[in-house]
Amino acid sequence: MSDVFISYARSTESQARQIGEALRALGYGVWRDDELPAHRAYADVIEERLSQAKAVVVVWSAEAAKSEWVRSEAERARADHKLVQLTVDGTKLPMPFDQTQCADLNGWSGDANHPGWRKVADSIAALIKGDAASPIPSSAPAERQRPKLSICVLPFANISDDPQQEYFSDGISEDIITDLSKVSALQVTARNNAFTFKGKAVEVQEVARKLNVSHVLEGSVRKAGNRVRITAQLIDGASGNHLWAERYDRDLDDIFALQDEISEAIVKALKLKLLPEEKKAIERRGTDNADAYDLYLMARKHRIIGNSDDPRQLEAVIRLCGKAVEIDPAYARAWALMGSAQASLLFRHGRRDIDSWTAVEKALALDPDLAEAHAAKAANLRREGRYDEASEEAETALRLDPESYEANSAAASVCFSQGRIADAIPYFEKAAALMETAYVTPAMLITCYTALGDVDGARRAARMCLARTEVALAHDGSNGTAMGYGVGALAVLGEADRTRDWIRRALLIDPDNQNMRYNFACTLSTQLKDIDGALGLLGPYLSQVTRSELEWTKTDPDMDILRADPSFQAMFAAAEARLAGEEATA
Repeated sequence: MSDVFISYARSTESQARQIGEALRALGYGVWRDDELPAHRAYADVIEERLSQAKAVVVVWSAEAAKSEWVRSEAERARADHKLVQLTVDGTKLPMPFDQTQCADLNGWSGDANHPGWRKVADSIAALIKGDAASPIPSSAPAERQRPKLSICVLPFANISDDPQQEYFSDGISEDIITDLSKVSALQVTARNNAFTFKGKAVEVQEVARKLNVSHVLEGSVRKAGNRVRITAQLIDGASGNHLWAERYDRDLDDIFALQDEISEAIVKALKLKLLPEEKKAIERRGTDNADAYDLYLMARKHRIIGNSDDPRQLEAVIRLCGKAVEIDPAYARAWALMGSAQASLLFRHGRRDIDSWTAVEKALALDPDLAEAHAAKAANLRREGRYDEASEEAETALRLDPESYEANSAAASVCFSQGRIADAIPYFEKAAALMETAYVTPAMLITCYTALGDVDGARRAARMCLARTEVALAHDGSNGTAMGYGVGALAVLGEADRTRDWIRRALLIDPDNQNMRYNFACTLSTQLKDIDGALGLLGPYLSQVTRSELEWTKTDPDMDILRADPSFQAMFAAAEARLAGEEATA
């Protein structure tokens, strides 16, 4: 375990390295993200190291102030009362960090007596031992301190007769995590860490030890018709004793009141005081209608793990959300999800009859602080080529909810579209960790790591992607989107024969899936070096490609090997000319 975690932007890597060396000279164990192991997810390692560190040094710079990744780490450190701030270029700190003291190391060259450095060293010493004169050597055994009150909400098991109801039990688990996160006196394990235990037989005390939490909540959900049964048990992580347990049998219409009861029962069992504003925040729902809520959860599952490159799947998402907002016109989340699916129909499938803005703007009007709505707006702006505006919206979405899958995916896609591959990786990693069923984000990580020459990173992402696509295909063997991304994973893992077998099978099952064809072409060109095979797939794709997808192709590193090929250039030019003609007459 390292004593000090250093957070910084890439432009200040040399200063961060110098700071780390100076701290090691004082006897501290120091960790920076240049020590990421190849076999583990980026976001998981960051979360673990942040939790374990006794002091978090944030190196502020102009770039860091704009980085949602640095700001997220700084916010976590601030909440845990272990933030040490310094600036290396005198930049103005973003809110709320401008309300906390910050050491000035502008121009610092390693002088141990520099006033700014003394301020940093003294703060770290106080956090770690309370004695600036004698810091704890990194080789000394350090006792891991457990937060006084902290909890992990394990994913509630779906014990309904219908396994397809898992989206509902996952939704219940996520909402309880969100509710408890609003209790200021309680530290709650993030969803991405809690959901790593999904579907596994776990020993609660081992979970508590691994996540360094004092309590664990586990439970189950059975949904049948208009009835729901939820069991929940709050367990002491040290002793394994049950502090509270309850079984609820209710009408589905009572689901929100039931979630409130569970959250309040946990707060009471832990002998915490729920502040009035916290109680109000917990009771604030996106909708009060159980049917609308169920439709939204179902639509979101289809959007994330379904065959999203099939227009019929997108139309199903729109219908589900449409019914949800028909039931509850003020349901902002359903409006935002509808807008996201509509944008895919317009920009990826050329459906000019689709309005991609009305639903998104409706969501923002209903709830200006909804991260998913800003993420959907960022996606629209990106696809229209308005990258600066898209970046601002993605940053807003991340600021509102740094644990949002949609916000992290939007930020990653904006970076990728601008050719900022290295900048996209942390957001794709975070999104992949936040949604353990999503296969698109690890597939994008394969592309990013391959473009940067990181073979180990690409193989790790490929293993994650393949495992997830196989789960999706077990549910729906005709899911061309999953096959399209799974093929890339197989190729990276060296399974060339299986790769070609999947391609042949997928083209028979889902021959009209354009994006699947594009992904196959990426795999053939980049991984298998089959230029003719890639061009054969790209011909039909480019003959129908939309403007948004063509712009993506311009920056996709998977296309780099083809760009000098005359056939590719001719097909690309023909696509450009066709789109220009269509736009001129539109």
